[in-house]
Amino acid sequence: MAELKDFFQSADWKTEKHVPVIEAPDKINKGEAIKIAVSVGKQIAHPNTTEHHISWIEVYFLADGEKFPYQILRAEFAAHGASVQGPNASTIFTHPEVVASLKSEKSGTVLASSYCNIHGLWQSSVKISVG
Repeated sequence: MAELKDFFQSADWKTEKHVPVIEAPDKINKGEAIKIAVSVGKQIAHPNTTEHHISWIEVYFLADGEKFPYQILRAEFAAHGASVQGPNASTIFTHPEVVASLKSEKSGTVLASSYCNIHGLWQSSVKISVG
């Protein structure tokens, strides 16, 4: 039986345009908000056309000692140049980038996933220390 986890791909975002890039502080103080930005195509631009685009980004936070991560956000990108005139005929294109804030009393890991309509599921993660 196929499992969803088997379809997630990862790589270095500096050489692979599909990897979600997580920008967050390495360390914060307790009670301080953590600002997290996630984008796709930071180093190498990802196409954003009707035929080839990032459909969504999800962000989770797994606090140390917790069994399951908390979903922080899910953003869907719906404008990829399609219009009533046809594919790539519009001037409106969304950019796959999101920003979220959260507070945690515990250190943990930010996990991000993205979906390319041609190349599938991609993931990355970064550790944040709370002191």
